[in-house]
Amino acid sequence: MTVFHLLRHGEHSLQGKLVAGRTAGISLSERGRGEAAAAAERLAAAGIHAIYASPLERAQETAAIVGQRLTLPVETRDDLNELDFGEWTGLTFDAVRADRRWAPWAAHRSLSMIPGGETMRDVQRRVIETVIELRDLHPEGGVVLVSHGDVIRAALVYLLGMPLDFYGRIEVGTGSISTARITPAGICVTAINQRPHPPAN
Repeated sequence: MTVFHLLRHGEHSLQGKLVAGRTAGISLSERGRGEAAAAAERLAAAGIHAIYASPLERAQETAAIVGQRLTLPVETRDDLNELDFGEWTGLTFDAVRADRRWAPWAAHRSLSMIPGGETMRDVQRRVIETVIELRDLHPEGGVVLVSHGDVIRAALVYLLGMPLDFYGRIEVGTGSISTARITPAGICVTAINQRPHPPAN
């Protein structure tokens, strides 16, 4: 049995201000580092065997905090990278919502594509293929995947057997942990959006 813990990176310095996407050089805020530390404490007793992370700084920083607490190395996986927001990368959220192409994207993720970017089907395919590969590599024990909100939601709707257009019904906050158990008998999602409290100073 493999237990996957899907950890969203902690809050970053531009959270809620603009579409960060795959922009390089965006680091965790102080709150984000606290969220990562809290997640690390939650995972310390979870029997973790391996940690994998998106290549972006905010995911790498989160994974490093977890890895230090669990005394495990972090391996980078490009398939855990953030959704490619194409032309919307770096724009404010108001600017993106003003784009006429935003409405169909928001309403039908399964049938739409970000201008110059990636489809949600592509995101879902790459993250689930990673899960399948890592399940075979780690047939027993826990695996932490440090990634991004859109990527984790895409994985969760698949694991739950939900249509991709139900993606928006799942909340995945910064620093949250969602957990799925995969056995020869099937898949069981045991937790969604668990948000450990940052440790007190």
